Order: sequence, then C-alpha cells, then structure tokens
Amino acid sequence: MDEYMNTTKLPQAPHPFYPIEANIVGYLANRWSVTTLLGIFASGWVVILGATLAMVRKHNPALPSTEKATILWFVLTGTIHLFFEGYFAFHHADMPSKQDLFGQLWKEYAFSDSRYLTSDPFVLCMETVTAVCWGPLSFAVALMITYDHPLRHPLQTLVSLGQIYGDILYYATSMFDHYHKGLSYCRPEAYYFWGYYFFMNFIWIVIPGTVYLTALERSQPWINKSRPSGLTGT
Repeated sequence: MDEYMNTTKLPQAPHPFYPIEANIVGYLANRWSVTTLLGIFASGWVVILGATLAMVRKHNPALPSTEKATILWFVLTGTIHLFFEGYFAFHHADMPSKQDLFGQLWKEYAFSDSRYLTSDPFVLCMETVTAVCWGPLSFAVALMITYDHPLRHPLQTLVSLGQIYGDILYYATSMFDHYHKGLSYCRPEAYYFWGYYFFMNFIWIVIPGTVYLTALERSQPWINKSRPSGLTGT
C-alpha cells in the first residue's frame, strides 16, 4: 500500500520561487524571454486599443479626449480581467507547467507572488470574482460612455470601487503573511517587488480612484435634482 501511495504522488519540481519550500508541482521554466513576452503583450494592446479608439471616433466623434481615455482604460482593464485573469481562474491547477503566452506571463509575474502557482484560495477566489464581475462590467461601462448613457456614472463607480477593494485585500493578505507568519511570496530582487508586485497593482488603485472621484463629481447635479426641495443644502 505504501509503495502504491508513493508512486501516485506527484513530484515537486525544483523552482526559483519564494518561499523556497513552496509546493509548486510540475513546474516548467518559461520558453520565451521576458522581452519577448512583454513585446507580444504590448503589441496586442496596441492593436486592441487602436481598434477601440477607431470605433469610438466613428460612433461618437465629438466625444472629449478625457472620455476617450476613460473608454480606453475600461477596455484595457476589462480585457485583462476577463481574459487574462479569467485564464488564471480556469487554469490555476496546472499553471506551473503552462507554456502558452498567458501561462508564461503568469509564471513571470509569480516571481513577485508565488501564490499564483499554488492555487492559493484567496488569490483564486479574488481573480475569479474579478474576471466574472468586473470584466464584463468594464466593457459595459466603455459602451455606455461611448453613447453617453445615464447609467455610466453609477456603473463606473461600482466597478472602480470593486477594483480598489480587491487590490487592497490583495496587498493586505500578502503583507499579513509576511509580517505575521514570516512568509514572503516574492523573490528578494527589488524589481520584482517594486516593479511587478507594487507598481503593476497600484495602477488599479490610482486610476480607478481617479475615475471614481470623477464619477462622483459628475453625478452631483443628478443627486441634487433627486433630493426633495429644502434638502439640497447650502
């Protein structure tokens, strides 16, 4: 029986991630260089955002530049949420062995947070909710801004708050494990922490925060109109 159990256990492959004792089963090193991965990724964004801008100009040429920039943001973030993060939610169990574009990109990012290679419960649930909820809603917001739909401000407020909330929890759970349990999921090189872990996620606090405040400001006249007379304040 013991011999059978030993033969059915999957081996833990050597890996370069932290903590070094993390059980990352079936790990395969990336085939492509970081430069190649980022080049393909960036080229894809040029095509997607370029096509989006062309369609916006066609359907609403008078739209202000700030609104066009907001549309591009929601298309960018919606694509990342739905497809890139959705890919992780679907393939989390065998992510260490993935060799397609998204799989290799996730393994590169995992140098800053190895939880993405161990099916960490929080990361998996957070990314799944993000993909299912904020992905489609981001595209809906982009469409509503294009046609100046009255629900665009409430919806972009909801999506932006959800993004900020998820990002704060993402930082908080990692920092809790670091300071309370002594677990570090990031390699010691500074650029993994500051470039991948901090900067790439901080974007989803700064931009959604700006979008959220803008939506509140532009919703204020509608809020004032909906108040009963005498309650509008001074």
